[in-house]
Amino acid sequence: MAMVQVGGKAPDFQAPAYHKGKFISVKLSDYAGKWVLLCFYPGDFTFV
Repeated sequence: MAMVQVGGKAPDFQAPAYHKGKFISVKLSDYAGKWVLLCFYPGDFTFV
């Protein structure tokens, strides 16, 4: 797998997320063509 580069495309991934009071699973590819903010460290499990 190639290393991710600044300004390059992020590889597709699936991750848990917290939305409207419950945990869900999201995939980056579900948001293709849209602006996305990735938060990798949400402050010691605080809900950002």
